[in-house]
Amino acid sequence: MKPTIPLAERMRPKTLADYVGQKHLVGDGAVLRRAVENKNIPSIILWGPPGVGKTTLANIIASELKRPFYALSAINSGVKDIREVIDKASGGGLFTEKPVLFIDEIHRFSKAQQDSLLGAVETGKVTLIGATTENPSFEVISALLSRCQVYILKSLDESDLLLLLNTAMEKDAFLKTRKIRLTETAALFRLSGGDARRLLNVFELVVDALDASTSLSVPAGSLSGVEVSQSIEITDAKVLEIVQQNPVLYDKAGDNHYDIVSAFIKSIRGSDPNGAVYWLARMIEGGEDPLFIARRMVIAASEDIGNANPTALVVATTCFQAVNLIGYPEARIVLSQAAIYLATSPKSNAAYAAINTAQGIVRETGNLPVPLHLRNAPTKLMKDIGYGKSYEYSHDQQGSFSAQEYLPDALSGKKIYDPGNNARERETREQLKKLWGEKYGY
Repeated sequence: MKPTIPLAERMRPKTLADYVGQKHLVGDGAVLRRAVENKNIPSIILWGPPGVGKTTLANIIASELKRPFYALSAINSGVKDIREVIDKASGGGLFTEKPVLFIDEIHRFSKAQQDSLLGAVETGKVTLIGATTENPSFEVISALLSRCQVYILKSLDESDLLLLLNTAMEKDAFLKTRKIRLTETAALFRLSGGDARRLLNVFELVVDALDASTSLSVPAGSLSGVEVSQSIEITDAKVLEIVQQNPVLYDKAGDNHYDIVSAFIKSIRGSDPNGAVYWLARMIEGGEDPLFIARRMVIAASEDIGNANPTALVVATTCFQAVNLIGYPEARIVLSQAAIYLATSPKSNAAYAAINTAQGIVRETGNLPVPLHLRNAPTKLMKDIGYGKSYEYSHDQQGSFSAQEYLPDALSGKKIYDPGNNARERETREQLKKLWGEKYGY
């Protein structure tokens, strides 16, 4: 009979010997394995993508230490639940050993909820194991983070995934009764995205579907009281036909979201259209808001291209407008065109650097007075006290240029904009040098 418990749960390892992956942490001689073997585990944060064994590792650690294990989920637990565990740990009667408190998705806890852990963690009443898919630097309060050791778990590689499949076929009581031939694995690996839970769930789905189809194909006359077992062959084509989609690992609200956006922008900045379009495709396949992508390109057009190619801002802004008008699926073409244009444009961050410099000067020098000749003088009193006096209207001067002072007196000669080293801005530098001579050091 087909088990009701999912394969991923049936195959959850109970010991470090059966644990797959994370050799850098739990392999022979690795730091976390040594700590477990020495029965000396500090409070820790396990940070990694879904399905790489965070919860399993927490359970194994508690089992190896032979300590009471108490698990909470940040989704449905609050300060009251945390205090109950801490009170039990302090009681002496219930817990004879310092308990392990496992909090799944600890990044979902509010500051107040995380604060409630501090005293027990600091005094050693409990050993905290927190699991998170998000960067703890941003999601865990600094006071709690400073009391914990952070361990990074990695996505499982193909050798780990293959080991999981082979182990399942050899050891799972139900799968052992099926004649499974794993001919190809690329589709299973791609669909899993390095997530063990997803791999085993997809594998079980495929086996069930193929098992049902082979049973139906057996002639009715051959089932006279004898169980017929046909071979189940798993190929990439069959996997994709059954699953019918390729779910992309992309959490629009999570750390992976920001990592991929970062890779996209850095590919544009690095003038690699191949990388830019690849990361763009990852976002599109993951269901990212096309206006979010377009907004980021508008920013990149000024921050990374600037006046090396001012048309880049026009293209990016037009892209944003076009995407807003048409939406998916056609918007992907517009996004691709704009991303390629930005990636292949000459680059300059001079405008970005200039405003950063200017803001730094303002913060450092405060509210320096506007020179009198630059002040507007809409009233007679203002004119009488010198507002606007000696101001030269640039368009009345030769070449529409006046070499008067445009900065506060305390900043006279301060160069804020430094043109980039590209064809267009080299021309700009020469123009500024002719206009201003050596005043700004161009």
